[in-house]
Amino acid sequence: MAEVKVPSLGESIVEATVGQWLKREGDAVESGETIAELETDKVNVEVIAEQAGVLSSILKQAGEMVGIGDVIAVISEGAAAPAGVAQTPVAQPAQAAPAPAASAPAEPKAAAPAQAVPPAAPSTVRATPSVRRAALEQGVDLGQLQTGRIEIADLARVASAASTSAPSPQSAPAITNRPDEERVRMSRRRATIAKRLVEAQHTAAMLTTFNEVDMSAVMDVRKRRKDNFKEKYGVGLGFMSFFTKAVVGALKQFPRLNAEIQGEDMIIKHHYDIGIAVATEGGLVVPVVRNADRLTFADIEREIADLAAKARSNKLGLEDLQGGTFTITNGGTFGSLLSTPILNAPQVGILGMHNIVQRPIAVNGQVEIRPMMYIALSYDHRIVDGSEAVRFLVAVKRMIEDPESLLIEG
Repeated sequence: MAEVKVPSLGESIVEATVGQWLKREGDAVESGETIAELETDKVNVEVIAEQAGVLSSILKQAGEMVGIGDVIAVISEGAAAPAGVAQTPVAQPAQAAPAPAASAPAEPKAAAPAQAVPPAAPSTVRATPSVRRAALEQGVDLGQLQTGRIEIADLARVASAASTSAPSPQSAPAITNRPDEERVRMSRRRATIAKRLVEAQHTAAMLTTFNEVDMSAVMDVRKRRKDNFKEKYGVGLGFMSFFTKAVVGALKQFPRLNAEIQGEDMIIKHHYDIGIAVATEGGLVVPVVRNADRLTFADIEREIADLAAKARSNKLGLEDLQGGTFTITNGGTFGSLLSTPILNAPQVGILGMHNIVQRPIAVNGQVEIRPMMYIALSYDHRIVDGSEAVRFLVAVKRMIEDPESLLIEG
């Protein structure tokens, strides 16, 4: 027999949610086979069977919180249960005492044996052990609550309603929704994203400054070079490589935007690991392009394409997400004209790109139609002064409008 434990989840991650079981109780498993997936706030982690045998017991169900080292299942030696045999034991009713033999002398009539009580239907309420303990302490019957996963907050609402209601034998009402409403539990990743975005706004003195960029020169370079670029390097020439190079050049000029705060210290970083925000079905993730200052345009485009593909197929590892020093997010791919991006803590700067729109602007005293993009820089005012932020954004604008400068400053 071998216990299946929660593996190490990576730097700074100490708990996860059981996402799904890929095997059922009674199934045969091979050594090295994936039997379950755990959801963390960053990536999904596979649980691997360390020995072959039978998954004899699942101790943590989908939706339950687990910590590193927790036992979530047991694998026993032997073969899988044969087809048609129930894989999960069912409690049997108590057997009645045997009737007396016909030849036995008459005795006073005994009480009839107790009738067997059929087992109760399995509850569809899911709760972690800590929630079940709290329910017991508060006198809350989990069976009376709405089906689904129950949290501590649900117990508090029921207990509060019971304590404030008029004396009555009636139980507290179940938590319900209107027929045209749907209650959907947030995934572990979505809940953590929500928590961290709120924390970023509460802990940082976040401000945003804006500028606009004439994209004519970059678009002209792409138009002239994109076919040869694709043929030579096997990847398209996009806008992200230009902006990554421009951001690196601006960070070299204004290093406090490539830093973080630890207590009363500023950790100023002289390496340039640029996070690129990627939208996935499970939420926004920010994989990191390492040492962007040392990469060519083709290297950057390949890295971004590979990371985006891994993100959308849920194949990112923890090493792909950790250690970024500055982030770029491109809402323009979805048509955003202007936005204020939220900091990706503990970073102190994030650049927001937006949609390219043909707009009339003044050029040398004449009105011309140019492809324009609004750009936004959100920054932590605790470490970055407003003048630095404005000049940083002007530097990015200048390099994008003069792409040749990227060869020198990027």
